Amino acid sequence: METPVSGEVAPSNQQLEAPVSNEVVYQRSLRAKHYRLTLQRDGTAVATIPKRGSQRGAQQFVEQHREWLERERLRQARRPRAAEVWVIGTHVLWRGEMQEIRRATLEGAQFSGGDRPQVCLAADTFRVASFDGDIRPTLEAHFARRGKIELPARTWELAAISGVDVKMVSVRNQRSRWGSCSESGTVSLNWRLVQTPDFVRDYIIYHELMHLREMNHSARFWARVEEVCPGWKAAEKWLKQNGSLLGL
Repeated sequence: METPVSGEVAPSNQQLEAPVSNEVVYQRSLRAKHYRLTLQRDGTAVATIPKRGSQRGAQQFVEQHREWLERERLRQARRPRAAEVWVIGTHVLWRGEMQEIRRATLEGAQFSGGDRPQVCLAADTFRVASFDGDIRPTLEAHFARRGKIELPARTWELAAISGVDVKMVSVRNQRSRWGSCSESGTVSLNWRLVQTPDFVRDYIIYHELMHLREMNHSARFWARVEEVCPGWKAAEKWLKQNGSLLGL
């Protein structure tokens, strides 16, 4: 969901120098009508070559937008990052807010598993093996299970509201995107959406649903998004500012 630059190659009489191969990944798209440059959340720059484009044209397009790419790299480097190791006292993003991981007490949680340790994030409690060591893998596994229950249900609900025919909804551990869809009607969502605010979660779902009507990012596609999700720009802004807290 990074903001890309897109367009034609501007005429130039300058000698073109091919960029370093590990700086930019070039990929061809039969559906793309224009050259496109995107900086992914893992720091990889991707240049899309349209059906009638060329490698040389894509390289020239990248050079013409080199300043934009460097600004985006700098902005990405300045974004806050999630803690690598989660322990009691670590603050993590949960339901759109930074919450402290706290020990659950008998007064604050229902211990259905005897004395098995539990931790709290706001009003939610999660079982852990112990309070010692890195509890991030355990908590993220809990988050993923929540996502596999909540996200398909919400997708079916919003699909019914917007009148979109969805065939299947899957929840995955995507590392570079919030969601995707296929022409066959399958919507795939990142389980980390359960950590975002509701309006952000809904925007991503609507975004993929509208792709089932427009499999592109044309003006007509964004008009459809605006129609069903008027607050989508605020959601995009939130993702740009906080996505790195989720490792994306």
